[in-house]
Amino acid sequence: MAERRRSSADPDAGAAEDRRRMSAAEAGREGLEQITELTGKDPEGVTGVKRSEDGWVVMVEVIEDRRIPSSTDILATYEAELDDDGELLSYRRVRRYSRGRGDNGDA
Repeated sequence: MAERRRSSADPDAGAAEDRRRMSAAEAGREGLEQITELTGKDPEGVTGVKRSEDGWVVMVEVIEDRRIPSSTDILATYEAELDDDGELLSYRRVRRYSRGRGDNGDA
């Protein structure tokens, strides 16, 4: 995360900085990294980031099974729950599907 400069004139600046919440982009990157590490699967990308009461919920699409042709690959969507510091609280696979199938909105 980018560091922010503390003002010596404001003694509460350090406390406010310590409570800084991570951005949606930072949460997405962290969720992608955590899911990739835990599953050992190649990520396709982040498909969603949503603020939760305790942090962030990040949706990550991965390739579960590579096939030939690639249009028949098996993909999965994982949901990662992160706290405000980017620590993984939980994760689960929420959907598994063939790449060639269209999205029917059930995810």
